[in-house]
Amino acid sequence: MLTLKIIFWTFLFIIFYTYLGYGILLYLLIRIKRLFVRGSQIHENPGYEPEVTLFCTAYNEKDYVEAKVKNSRSLEYPKEKVHQIWVTDGSDDGTPELLRKYEGVEVFHVDQRAGKIAAMNRGMQFVKTPVVIFSDANTMLGKESVRRIVNLFSNPKVGCVSGEKRVASSETDNAAGNEGIYWKYESKLKKWDAELYSVVGAAGELFAVRTALFEHVEPDTLLDDFVISLRIAKQGFTIQYDPEAYAIENSSENVQEELKRKIRIAAGGIQSIVRLRELLNFFKYRMLSFQYISHRVLRWTLAPLGLLVIFILNGILAIHEGLSVFPSIYPVLFLAQIIFYVAALAGWYFENKKIKMKLLFIPYYFFIMNLAIYLGFARYLKGSQSVKWEKARRKS
Repeated sequence: MLTLKIIFWTFLFIIFYTYLGYGILLYLLIRIKRLFVRGSQIHENPGYEPEVTLFCTAYNEKDYVEAKVKNSRSLEYPKEKVHQIWVTDGSDDGTPELLRKYEGVEVFHVDQRAGKIAAMNRGMQFVKTPVVIFSDANTMLGKESVRRIVNLFSNPKVGCVSGEKRVASSETDNAAGNEGIYWKYESKLKKWDAELYSVVGAAGELFAVRTALFEHVEPDTLLDDFVISLRIAKQGFTIQYDPEAYAIENSSENVQEELKRKIRIAAGGIQSIVRLRELLNFFKYRMLSFQYISHRVLRWTLAPLGLLVIFILNGILAIHEGLSVFPSIYPVLFLAQIIFYVAALAGWYFENKKIKMKLLFIPYYFFIMNLAIYLGFARYLKGSQSVKWEKARRKS
């Protein structure tokens, strides 16, 4: 039983550290850093206004074209220094034809659909500006987003800038709406990561890189934004973050659609860990490795595994300790786990009954997130996750 207890408490610690402990430690580290490093880390250089390219890959995004182009033209930055490039691989709904009606929008279309990363690799040859800003067709950018992103690039040590993904929420949100709660927590961690040293991965909804640092990525890559940004970090540059440079989109239509998206991300996460395995070398990358393992690797590996392990071990220990005459913590912890998963089950029930019960949607969403890791891992092993995936439907 001693061995089981050691395994149980080890995994319990890993789970706590992954979801809460790292955030607490990160906050303490930056508080300590502020004692020794005075002033803002953000380099202010009002005269730094390089030309930028707004780069968008699209597959059948006709419904979003007008709003996206209008949004891009409304951004607070010298209009003559903003270029728009759209790569529309495989689109057959009139997207490229509609885009060509807009003056100043460059459209590069091929009939064959090869996936987003193939479109990015092909389209980057047409980028002539020192900074390229990637965003999705269905996301609208905050008015000052370009200005704030460029400001961070005034620091020559910055190779990539991640914007914030914001999820529109409403009173009618279902469990998938808790994606917004998740991203608010993620945004706080990214802000602290950036202040400590570097963000570990960018959000594909809005991120920018120095064009000269862009490396073509393997065509079967699932998380292009993650791999592109961390390969830049491997070169010795940092990934910075500004929450006021944001892209906003609607939450997934329902949990089933969100699960579909999460499974793909999970499969891509495992693929990324394999391809970025050099970053696990703490002795070479030091702070970057510490942040990468704490914030990303554990979430895609040991933490989800630990949830299953501690439930099984906790049940065994609870039965064993329950027969003892001495009080034990294990039956209490096992009961707490049962209550949590019952709450998740209740969240599933109310979700299917279209009954709003947001408090129960939180454990349900957490369960779905971790279930997606297992399903995504299975897809990675089978090699069945295509880069040409069907996007999750969003609430209108």
